[in-house]
Amino acid sequence: MNKIFKAHVDETGERIQTIKEHSENTAYLCAQFAVPELKEIVYMAGLLHDIGKYQESFQKKIDGANIRVEHSICGALAVRSQASDALSLLIEYCIAGHHSGIPDGGDMSNTPDMSTLWGRLMRTTEDYSCYKQELSIPDIDRQRFYCFLMRDCNQNIDLIVDKFAFLTRYCFSCLVDADSVDTAKFCSQTKIETLETDFKRCLKKVDAKLQSFKCKTDLQRSRAYLQKRVFEKVDRDSEVYLMNMPTGSGKTLCSVKFALERAVRTNKKHIIYVIPYNGIIDQTVEVFEEIFGADAKILRHQSTFSYDSKEYSEDYRRYMKSAAENWDAQFIITTAVQFFESVYANRRGKLRKLHNIADSILIFDEAHVMPVEYLQPCLRAIAYAARYLNSEAVFLTATMPDFSGLMRKYALPDSRIMDLIENSSLFDEFKKCRFQYLQEVSEEELLLKAEEFPSSLFIVNKRAAAKRLFQICSGRKYHLSTYMTPCDRQRVLREIRCELRQLELEYPDGRKIPEERRIIIISTSLIEAGIDLDVHTVFRELAGLDNILQAGGRCNREGKRKKADVYVFELKDDTRKASMDERCNLVRGLIRQYVDISCEECIKEYYNRLFQLKQEMIQKNSISWDCKDIRSIPFREYAEKFELINSNTFSVVVPQDEKSRHLVETLKYTGAGVERELQPYACTVYRWELEDLIRQNAVDDFDTGMYCLINLDYYDKETGISFEAKDYWID
Repeated sequence: MNKIFKAHVDETGERIQTIKEHSENTAYLCAQFAVPELKEIVYMAGLLHDIGKYQESFQKKIDGANIRVEHSICGALAVRSQASDALSLLIEYCIAGHHSGIPDGGDMSNTPDMSTLWGRLMRTTEDYSCYKQELSIPDIDRQRFYCFLMRDCNQNIDLIVDKFAFLTRYCFSCLVDADSVDTAKFCSQTKIETLETDFKRCLKKVDAKLQSFKCKTDLQRSRAYLQKRVFEKVDRDSEVYLMNMPTGSGKTLCSVKFALERAVRTNKKHIIYVIPYNGIIDQTVEVFEEIFGADAKILRHQSTFSYDSKEYSEDYRRYMKSAAENWDAQFIITTAVQFFESVYANRRGKLRKLHNIADSILIFDEAHVMPVEYLQPCLRAIAYAARYLNSEAVFLTATMPDFSGLMRKYALPDSRIMDLIENSSLFDEFKKCRFQYLQEVSEEELLLKAEEFPSSLFIVNKRAAAKRLFQICSGRKYHLSTYMTPCDRQRVLREIRCELRQLELEYPDGRKIPEERRIIIISTSLIEAGIDLDVHTVFRELAGLDNILQAGGRCNREGKRKKADVYVFELKDDTRKASMDERCNLVRGLIRQYVDISCEECIKEYYNRLFQLKQEMIQKNSISWDCKDIRSIPFREYAEKFELINSNTFSVVVPQDEKSRHLVETLKYTGAGVERELQPYACTVYRWELEDLIRQNAVDDFDTGMYCLINLDYYDKETGISFEAKDYWID
């Protein structure tokens, strides 16, 4: 009787999945997931990834023996025994890391105790050669892979290393997702359905929405004309599309119609919206769900959103949570952090989703806020997805840098890029405010000037300044910063919108408004991009030009007033630090040079100067900066350093209602499992601020690494977390 080699055994111990069955299933799924040029490669990776389970010790382990057996290196060793070349190396990285993550390559001096690929492949294993009797390993067209790898690289080692690393992560994604899907299917015996969206029906609905708008004013006619210019190019193929549209021109609906048109015409599998801020996601999802209804099952993947709410059915929660792991959905909305940190991860948990950015329309909303220090890896990821994974990218912003030049300089020199709005002559119709420079002013002078206007929005660079301004101003005032939890920020935004609407109803001409009815909003930059607010006047502390122009998008947003102003200022007690900021220095010079800093020439000059200043920073954060050998790529080290958000900040959970208090108790006694559900209750502090709270015994992490506020005297629902407890009078 032939020996049965087991890969998995269910909880009852009665059902068995053989290694042969699991390997062939995984190989088949790998090939299903991959683009044509890589199907053979990932098929082999899937077939060989678990051959280490043919070791006798692993079979004992699966039968209950309490022993540790390393099985993942066996498949890598088998591949290396066949050939020692770039193709074999790619598969070795994938198989060796399919549990613990793609390892650093290392070098020949490494020893078996080291976790690098070189080190791990020096370790000894038991005999696993029985796989040869059960698995038939096909030949691979190696020359086809070499041509694919070297295409567009021009013998440039930096390009070769970056592209090889990208393709390795992509193949790894196919492998680990196929492995996970087949294992889950065996263990649970249930099939998780893809979250489907009917692109054609959604397109009809967005068309109907756009056609419902009336064109009575010059601005409305200009908006319709700009959108028409975009739609006229929907049948023209490109890798990257630039959708430069001013604030108020209907970018969101225009972009989703364009994406749906392209998806239908080119038979794309996914539409993926990549949005920089959680607040914009909430707003965008609300718009899309209202239009599409049941025709779009939108997957939201963001840190501040959880599908564990009881408002969703159990089946829906299961589907959504499963889809969030591998993006097995047709319409996805996620953050830039999730997207790019997934592309450059090394662990299976994050990389599982990477293969599903293939055959997609990728929309990068507010594309100008891609962090300069990671601009090259971000642009290369987009260029590679478009060129090698059959995707298309749309860059959407009101303040467009020269992405054509940047893509060709830092990504692929011959990237095919199409400007959807070539004529910007109509942009002047959307200029609903003037930008004026106040130079240095005190906080008191700023607040005094705000008394001239029915509603004012102050945007400052620091949370402490926002809090201080809020405390000294009077009237109907509101405060927004990341010292507050997302729950409270959303509540305050709802209150502001309601109050602004009521003010307009009561005083439509904006005149003779009582002092107590004037509205003042104090915020940090979180309110700038995409948040739908319309105030009479904006005061913006000196910052980058993109920040200032985005702030202007909250001023006279609907164009109802003939005259509106955005005042750019510097606080008298903060000029020394502002003068050290390169972006601020650039803007000071541009203010002196241009009468209108929102003009196209000024924006172009700002970005050209900025990227020239940051040229070395842009390049040095690519994986090829310090690595010139594909055998030594530091996958793990690079992934750990790749952070779009400053890791010097920490979340502090504030239990504010019955649900959050229950979640904190669950965290306290179980130690895990509720982190994502707690994100809507988490505010952000710097390391030194967290240490201050720890010294005051105001927070506790219950040995989980997730800090919770245990003394609610340190939190105010209007201003957020505090670093001093409230004072009490004892009578």
